[in-house]
Amino acid sequence: MSKLGTGPDRVAQGRSPAGELTRFVALGDSLTEGVGDAVDEGWRGWAAVLAHSLVPAGREAEFTNLAHSGALTVDLTTGQVPAALALRPQLAAVVVGGNDTLRAGFDIRRTTLELDAALGELSGHGAVLLTACLPDPGTLLRLPAPLARPLARRMRAVNTVVHALTARHRAVHLHLAELPWLEERRLLSVDRLHPSAEGHHLIARRFHGLLTEAGHPLGPPPTAVPAEPAPSLRADLWWMATRGTRWVAARSTDLLPGLLALAAAEAAARVRGASGRHDERMARAAAQALASLG
Repeated sequence: MSKLGTGPDRVAQGRSPAGELTRFVALGDSLTEGVGDAVDEGWRGWAAVLAHSLVPAGREAEFTNLAHSGALTVDLTTGQVPAALALRPQLAAVVVGGNDTLRAGFDIRRTTLELDAALGELSGHGAVLLTACLPDPGTLLRLPAPLARPLARRMRAVNTVVHALTARHRAVHLHLAELPWLEERRLLSVDRLHPSAEGHHLIARRFHGLLTEAGHPLGPPPTAVPAEPAPSLRADLWWMATRGTRWVAARSTDLLPGLLALAAAEAAARVRGASGRHDERMARAAAQALASLG
């Protein structure tokens, strides 16, 4: 544990201000781990930037980042949530689900159940929750249509679930998917999948604004841009040639066969004119998963 100092976004109604938020725990995957925002041979990320602004200058908030690259929603309930509860967080960020859509065995019902259980445990122990819907990875990576469309279909289903669970557990929600990732390329890192340092700062600023709107007394908002200069093109290329390629290779064993199968199925569906039916089927599955929660 380390100690740290208007738009479409909204705050889910129903939670009264809980006062100061001095114990902050972040859960999730590489986005919350901080990939794309390199500092001192490690990752910083939006959650650490936000942690610096939770209390007034001269004071420190307790911040622990439990997120790790490649995490699935099941990793929340099996590891991250128990570790978080031991820290008695007053604020807990739960931003996850993108990796679920990239796996061959994607099951929106399982994703829904795991995420609901995680949010329920944290809110049941008094934590104010932060959630976010995620941009479509196929669009960010500019994948060809046979790959992009099934990924977009899955991401829509996950975001539908996140929006519903945000209301169910009265979380503070950021419409992260609607931030201008493609219009303002500098907000994305060299891998086009994770935010750049400036992108992480933007996420932190938006969450800070939402928490302030919800009535929580916070410190000054994070700066619009990081104090450190942006990495050079040479540094970006070096990261892609070393750490970046390892990141991709670590996921290729499960990811690539699944993506190829998705692409083949999507191409066959397009020939039959059945792509729309696949969209409807996924939307129904998400609705049924939510209905099963009661």
